[in-house]
Amino acid sequence: MPRQLRAEQTRATIITAAADLFDRYGYERTSLSDIVAHAKVTKGALYFHFAAKEDLAQAIMELQARATCRAASEVDGRGYSSLESLIRITFVLTRQAVDGPVVRAGLRLATAGVEPRPPLRHPFTEWLEVATRKLLGAVRESDVHPETDVRAVAHSLVCFYVGARIAGRPLEPVERLPRRTTEMWYLLIRGLVPVHRRPRYLTLASRLEREPATG
Repeated sequence: MPRQLRAEQTRATIITAAADLFDRYGYERTSLSDIVAHAKVTKGALYFHFAAKEDLAQAIMELQARATCRAASEVDGRGYSSLESLIRITFVLTRQAVDGPVVRAGLRLATAGVEPRPPLRHPFTEWLEVATRKLLGAVRESDVHPETDVRAVAHSLVCFYVGARIAGRPLEPVERLPRRTTEMWYLLIRGLVPVHRRPRYLTLASRLEREPATG
C-alpha cells in the first residue's frame, strides 16, 4: 500500500475513533490515550497527524461542516420548493448522525464549548442561516404564512433539532432520531403552512423518515 494512502487511512481511523469517544463520553472525559487505544494505533501515529486533542476536535467539526454544506448543496440542485428543501436537509443530516459518529460528535463538541477555529464557523450559525434562507423562500412561495416571523421560527427550528438530539442521547437509541425529526416537522408544518398545502409536506416528512440519507 502506498505510504500516502496508508497515512490517510490512519488519519481517518483516528478521527473516527476520537469521534466515537467524544460522542459517547464527551470531550473533557476523553484522553489521547483513550483515542490511541480505541483506534488501535501508536501514540507516534496519532501525534504525526494531530498535535493535541483540540486539533482532533477541530478536524471533526470541519468534517461536520462539510457534511452540512454537501447536504444543502445536493438538495438545492434538485429543484425542490424551499420548504421541501429545508425538510429534506434536516432528514439528510439526521441520517448522517444515525449512520456515523463524526456528525454526532460534531454536535456534542459544539455544545461542549469547543470553539471552531476561523475560518470555520459554528455549526449552529450555519444551520440558522440555511433555515432562515429556506423559510424566507417558503414565504415567497406561499408555503408558509406571510405573517410568520421567519427568524424566530428559524431559531426555534435549530433549537428544536439540536435539543431533540441532546435530550435523546441518554434516553433512547440514536436510531430514534428520524422519528424525532418527523415529530418536529409535524408540529412546524401544522403551525406554519396553510391548511390546503399541509398534506403534501406532512406526507413528505412521513416518507423521509423511512428513507436513507440520499438527499
